[in-house]
Amino acid sequence: MINVLFISISGNTRAFAQHLQQFAKTAHEADAQAPLIALKEISDATQSTGETEPFFVLVPTYLDGGNGIDNGVKELMTTAMGDYLAEPGNAELCRGIIGSGNRNFNEQYCLTAKRYAAEFNAPFLADYELRGTDADAAHIYQVMRDTLAI
Repeated sequence: MINVLFISISGNTRAFAQHLQQFAKTAHEADAQAPLIALKEISDATQSTGETEPFFVLVPTYLDGGNGIDNGVKELMTTAMGDYLAEPGNAELCRGIIGSGNRNFNEQYCLTAKRYAAEFNAPFLADYELRGTDADAAHIYQVMRDTLAI
């Protein structure tokens, strides 16, 4: 089982997480050795019981103020995920961060994921734009399998 935590504001990350889960289900039906994906959505209302198994994080980028490069950054709306990862023991089980965003934002594309990767000492593994594509789901699924050596 591959555990995936995600936060979704506009619905794009949720849609991609569900797409990724469906991709894994189809892979598992073709090959019983292919792991399934378990999803857990994080929000301001999430009550943490502490993670006990390795997981990956899907996080979009939303900024309010600053350009995130040379004049600061104010993260917006995804702070619940950062708070969740900061809880004792959680970050240690994070095997990687996967970012999403809009490539029109240039250097800010996937900035939240890159910042979380640095802050929580987890690798930035992959990215996809907006709701992602079938190719993105296949690629990210394989990256997660390779990372866990499944």
